[in-house]
Amino acid sequence: MSTETLEFQAEARQLLELMVHSIYSNKDIFLRELISNASDALDKRRLAGLQDESLKADDLRIEIEADSEARTLTVRDNGIGMSRDEVVGLIGTIARSGTAETLRRLKESKESADLIGQFGVGFYSVFMVADKVTLLTRKTGEAAGVRWESDGDGTYTVETVEDAPEGTSVRLHLRPTDQEDGLHDYTDAAKIREIVKRYSDFISFPVTMGDETLNSMKALWARPRSEVSDEEYHEFYRHVSHDWSEPLDIIQMRAEGTFEYEALLFLPARAPHDLYQRDARHGLQLYVKRVFILDDSRELLPDHLRFVKGVVDAADLSLNISREILQQDRHIQLIRRRLAKKILASIKELMGKDADKYRTFWREFGPAVKEGLLDPSEDHKAILDISSFASTAGEEPTTLADYIERMPEGQDKIYFMTGDTRAQIENSPHMEAFKAKGYEVLLLTDRVDEIWVEGVREYAGTEFRSIARGEVDLTSDEEASPEQAEAYAPVLTWLNETLDDVKDVRLTTRLTSSPACLVSDDDGLTPALEKMYKAMGQELPPVKRILELNPGHALVGALRAAHEKRADDPELKETAELLYGTALLAEGGDLADPARFAALLADRLGKTL
Repeated sequence: MSTETLEFQAEARQLLELMVHSIYSNKDIFLRELISNASDALDKRRLAGLQDESLKADDLRIEIEADSEARTLTVRDNGIGMSRDEVVGLIGTIARSGTAETLRRLKESKESADLIGQFGVGFYSVFMVADKVTLLTRKTGEAAGVRWESDGDGTYTVETVEDAPEGTSVRLHLRPTDQEDGLHDYTDAAKIREIVKRYSDFISFPVTMGDETLNSMKALWARPRSEVSDEEYHEFYRHVSHDWSEPLDIIQMRAEGTFEYEALLFLPARAPHDLYQRDARHGLQLYVKRVFILDDSRELLPDHLRFVKGVVDAADLSLNISREILQQDRHIQLIRRRLAKKILASIKELMGKDADKYRTFWREFGPAVKEGLLDPSEDHKAILDISSFASTAGEEPTTLADYIERMPEGQDKIYFMTGDTRAQIENSPHMEAFKAKGYEVLLLTDRVDEIWVEGVREYAGTEFRSIARGEVDLTSDEEASPEQAEAYAPVLTWLNETLDDVKDVRLTTRLTSSPACLVSDDDGLTPALEKMYKAMGQELPPVKRILELNPGHALVGALRAAHEKRADDPELKETAELLYGTALLAEGGDLADPARFAALLADRLGKTL
């Protein structure tokens, strides 16, 4: 096939322009990107060899060749290689990050941070240091290779090469050295050693230059903590997570005995944008005896800890297991339980040693962690131990242990209320008596809170209790009495007969300033949970709730007095409708007939003026 000239994707052309005239002072990262790409190709070649003996290669390596006279630098690997279509698709376009937002952030950034790595544009970084790039590649198992070449001017050439070796080589024709522009002499052996040691020492394949091996190849997770610097851990974290911020915590563990494995895990400092997407890549890297097996092994962690990054290296798993068999492997299940226990214990330690880091962690990942409370097989106590909740005690979230410690004499339950926002809950009529009593209430606003409170009944022997469900006994000498109950019995019976949308009408001690509120049965659905089920397409029978009245409120007293005098008055029935509607609105509910409610309210207000 003759040489073909093609144009870069529009976003790629803009990115190349930015690379050539880059504001980044650290040009060294181009070599890190090339070595990382080569390592990925070698990993794929090794995995392919496990599946097909004919694709196996015993001497997987990365070679660096510098020619100071010709001003070229070549990075070569004998990995999986690329086909012609892959070269055009992967190099000619920005498949994953070619968006206007990416380019905008690149243009607007004034920092010298390694933003290229953040945006995942990898290969394009070579144009920071080279004015021409030649890529020669042949995919393992294919007869012919491909030569790709570009000077970064917006076009590139592709041609078929019959005698190309397996793997990929990238040859850079380097720009002149310019210290002010951050361009070092990248043919200098000392500079190459420095970059490889800094960025690629953990690569599990030998990175060679001539007869010299530049990296240690010792797995970071196998080295004692005392022998590894924080910078090395952080660089390894960036390698496995593609997150360029530092992790909040590093968790290292080793299991020995009948079943051996090592793990190096990281708690990220920020949630990825796809944390709650079903098809997102969540999971740890799995190795067996230093052989890479899976890049996204979800089976190693329960789903509520899917944000944890890192590697697990096991000694006794079979190498020819399929993903389905892996899910059933008893050793995988054992690792999963032990890793989850260790992670939760480490988060608990973080609470005590660095409150700021813990608060960052919980703000980013709290809702995901609480998903573990939905699984009856998980350790709910360990999850609740590390959980924090907004409460009426202050602006900062509180742990359950601290809540129990603050409980005043006479309180024997952990009170909570669910809702859409903190403000909505704090202004709810249900809160009135609890504020008056000085009882702290947890304010649960995450969507998962609506579900887990249905199944988790207590913490450390103290019962959870919703202030919006069932009856709440907060009586005092000044509140509801048997005499009041007897006096209100007729109007309560009449309201039960008049209001079709309620299950029952009763007096309450939970209100101090509002006339009425709506509550659910102890085993009934909350309005928010009802909405969630309906949003998922589940049809539910009509849910009727209980209307509770405050006998100390003037409106309720006036309604009782009016009922005694003129029980058959049609306007009295309209007043009952308005009372129910205001209770529904006060909790953020939806009126069945807003127009009728508005008309009744306007008519009633007009008669009072």
